Amino acid sequence: MKNYMFGDKKIKIKDSERSLISETVSIEGTINSSGAIDIAGLVKGPVYSKELIIRDTGSITGHIEADDVEIHGHLDGKVSAQNIVIGATGTIKGDIEFGNNLRTENGADIDGYIKKTNSSKSKLTGDFLFKKKDKKESVDTEERPDVVNKEAIA
Repeated sequence: MKNYMFGDKKIKIKDSERSLISETVSIEGTINSSGAIDIAGLVKGPVYSKELIIRDTGSITGHIEADDVEIHGHLDGKVSAQNIVIGATGTIKGDIEFGNNLRTENGADIDGYIKKTNSSKSKLTGDFLFKKKDKKESVDTEERPDVVNKEAIA
């Protein structure tokens, strides 16, 4: 559990809580989560998560890696997971790679290859999802503007 300070209030956030990308949200870039994500909006870019649900209004254009995936919306890209469920409203244009179970409901639309992998262990760990940058690298690449406090000079 992590504590965050917003104004005068301390808010405790559990790592296991679900994140929601609602219908009104569009994101471009990589998404990393050590928890669960529900996507009802649009995502362009790869998604790495412990658990992922694409709701019927959700759409991802990019690669997905997770332990458990449910697809009720649209995926344009490869999905790699231990357990995959493709709902009746789910559409996939890309390859499916699963370790344990694959379930498709009547009406699911799949355009790609399906492959069962031998690996039953999760590749997703905290270290994999959130790699820390080398301190030397972050100092060289990070540019910060000079901050001048005019009141201190006067």
